[in-house]
Amino acid sequence: MIGQFFAQLFRRIDLAVLIPVLLLIAAGLLSLYSATHNAAIFIKFQKQIFWVILGMIVIALVLLAPPRFFHFSAYIFYGGAILLLVLVLLFGKTIAGNAGWFGIGSYGIQPSEFAKIAAIFALARFLSDSTTSMSSFADLSKAVGIVALPWALIILQPDFGTGLVYWAVFLAMLFWAGAEMVLLLTLLSPVLVVILSVLNIWYFLVAALVVSVLFYVMKRNLGVALMFLALNLSIGFGVQYLFDHLPEYQQNRIAVYFDPSASPLAAGWNVIQSKVAIGAGGLDGQGYLQGSQTQLRFVPEQWTDFIFCVPAEEFGFIGGGLILLLFALLIVRGIVLARSIEQRFTSLTVIGIIAMFAFHVFINVGMTVGIIPVIGIPLPFMSYGGSFFLTSMFAVGILLHASMMRSSDT
Repeated sequence: MIGQFFAQLFRRIDLAVLIPVLLLIAAGLLSLYSATHNAAIFIKFQKQIFWVILGMIVIALVLLAPPRFFHFSAYIFYGGAILLLVLVLLFGKTIAGNAGWFGIGSYGIQPSEFAKIAAIFALARFLSDSTTSMSSFADLSKAVGIVALPWALIILQPDFGTGLVYWAVFLAMLFWAGAEMVLLLTLLSPVLVVILSVLNIWYFLVAALVVSVLFYVMKRNLGVALMFLALNLSIGFGVQYLFDHLPEYQQNRIAVYFDPSASPLAAGWNVIQSKVAIGAGGLDGQGYLQGSQTQLRFVPEQWTDFIFCVPAEEFGFIGGGLILLLFALLIVRGIVLARSIEQRFTSLTVIGIIAMFAFHVFINVGMTVGIIPVIGIPLPFMSYGGSFFLTSMFAVGILLHASMMRSSDT
């Protein structure tokens, strides 16, 4: 009876989701083995095997959940996640400058990773409520608050990179919920202006002008567009003023953050060596276990945030391209799945998960090739680490569960 049940369950699994994930896990294990096999850090590969097995169990448990379980439990998950984020600030341990870990023997658990799914559940539950309106300032404030609370607790750790993921997911879910583009532009433009004002004054001025023109095109109100331009200019010049009055050592830290080549032997070392590794891979790579940068460990932490440089060096542009193709297939399948689901909560949850994966891939690969500042974002299914891997596998379970239950009421 149990065998028949699981056989029937397997026949209903969405292979367009499962197969890319399994291939990415395999690529991750091969890369992790290559990065650690002849050193004391080989224990990381062995631990990752444990996380993979546990992740498969997590997917199986998620698939056994009733159709309405995650909808009804959304706020419970969220409350539990907030509690853990508070407790880790009080009793957690610090790893690599981040005081966001619970130590369990030789393993570390990071609640901020699990809180991503909890925030997606809570936001999907709120946005799917028939009484929620995207034109209501009160409702928008509540939606912002759902994301802002865990974000603020994570920033206190501090973990800026993980915190950014929450806002990327928030914007994607807000868009999927039907928010007007002008609202999304209003929320996103100050962030863009702040970053560009630090990088280059001309970038910032052009961005502020372009955003204001887009605002006018959408609203057809010159007065409001000019006010929007003035607001962005005020923010940008204000940030520049604060930056110019920072101590020189703090200015140097920020400059290196945006331009690693400014400190090639310190903060910029990882990015520079990662780019060398990827460039050395050429079209078809140097061969498995033959990458010079990988085997000589010129890239620190190449088993975590910089894992992508390992297959890119050993299998070249073809290997790196295949990995990106697998991620693209997963993301596209997720979007198609979200569009095909009638239940609003489930559709929003799926799009939130896909936005989380897409943001992680974009930022991580961007860091590796040097076009995005290094903010400590792991690559899904491939980077070493239990917390994000289990979070990713739980998210995959949700995608598979949504595909199986798409005809059920939520």
